[in-house]
Amino acid sequence: MSQNKNKHDLLYGIDDKPPIMETIILGFQHYLTMFGSTVAIPLLLAPAFGITDPVEKGWLIATMFFVSGITTLLQTTWGNRLPIVQGGTFSFLAPTFAICGMATLANAGWEVRMQHVQGAIIAGSFVEIIIGSSGMVGRLLRFVGPITIAPTIALIGLSLFKFGAPEAGKHWPIGGLTIFLIILFSQYLSRKNRVLGLYPILLAIVITWVVAGIFTATGLFPAGHPSYTSLENLRNAPWLRIPYPFQWGFPQFGIAAFVGMLAGFIASIVESIGDYYACARLAGAPVPDKKTINRGITFEGIGCLIAGVFGTGNGTTSYSENIGAIGLTRVGARRVVQAGGVIMIILGTVSKFGALFTTIPGPIVGGMYCAMFGMIASVGLSNLQLVDMNSARNLFILGFSFFMGLSIPEYFLNNPISFDGGLVWLADILNTLGSTGMAVGAFIALFLDNTIPGTDEERGLVAWREIK
Repeated sequence: MSQNKNKHDLLYGIDDKPPIMETIILGFQHYLTMFGSTVAIPLLLAPAFGITDPVEKGWLIATMFFVSGITTLLQTTWGNRLPIVQGGTFSFLAPTFAICGMATLANAGWEVRMQHVQGAIIAGSFVEIIIGSSGMVGRLLRFVGPITIAPTIALIGLSLFKFGAPEAGKHWPIGGLTIFLIILFSQYLSRKNRVLGLYPILLAIVITWVVAGIFTATGLFPAGHPSYTSLENLRNAPWLRIPYPFQWGFPQFGIAAFVGMLAGFIASIVESIGDYYACARLAGAPVPDKKTINRGITFEGIGCLIAGVFGTGNGTTSYSENIGAIGLTRVGARRVVQAGGVIMIILGTVSKFGALFTTIPGPIVGGMYCAMFGMIASVGLSNLQLVDMNSARNLFILGFSFFMGLSIPEYFLNNPISFDGGLVWLADILNTLGSTGMAVGAFIALFLDNTIPGTDEERGLVAWREIK
């Protein structure tokens, strides 16, 4: 066993090559770890786009897995070369909802909405590629500290509150059971059982899904019931369908959609850099230097470009869940994550596999949202442990950023700006930005944190640099 493995107490280090069967099994485990977040995103996006056909919704899910596999292979082979899984990002949800809600798309079909989102993601991906390949990351991050990161990431989760309890509450017995099981498995039993700790969301979904299926089969949940489970979607879907570029039509490019989506890219970049350091530490790899970080961000931009071209309705980013899995399993081999990427690509071509997840009843999905989006909010808040929370300066910036990040989108929802003549584009930009709580909170926190006097220690920058 190598010194590197002894030092980090790893079963397999980053450059090790486990036996083929072990590699496949461990790779499938990474697939299962990213399953919950990956499925949640297209299920959440489908209503916003206006996708009502379950078969088409299944295609969107399959495309998400297919692209995740491709981008994972690219990142681990030529990008930062860390054992880090790439998948959909919640950072893009708020901008996407804002784009779909633009006045110019009010009566458009779902393919047209998708094309505008694709255009925004493709345009934003070039910005991310330039930021990574030019080495601008380090210079930009000088202005971004924990006071900016906390509201930016927390508002991603908090702004999605409308999709939690209202969806689970369509039938609380099933929605509540989902929430209960996720909490039970992830918090109370995770230390007693390794499987429950690794797959709390997956197990909770499967159990409540089976319960809903049994009650449907016995007639307790008739057709039309919120928790009615039908396999009709599965039967109607073809067995194989390979996602292809521009499958929903050619992307539409608009300045308003592009500007709104940039907030999502910024949040994704900052979050990913933190993931690189965590992944390297757990996998026994050297601390990422500037070149490694620049390559990683460059390939995340390439990943977003691929996602935009194939039409996932989303981008790609590094998955924190899978980094946690490395710590639990003590397997940091790059080859294992690459095997997981191949599995994602293969399953992404099986249409019935994607269609299977469209049969999950709404209350189960709502229960999953309650747990997942709350966790995203807390991840953002965790950055505040580095900040002096006795400082009146910091308390004002954080409180104001959070409040305005929740309040301003509500204002724009009820009072959208409209301009006559040739300024419609400007109204679209302002409405898109104003409707995106994450963007509002990020811009306010960034401006105030860099203009209101405060010491580096007070702002948390000293501890922030030590961690990085």
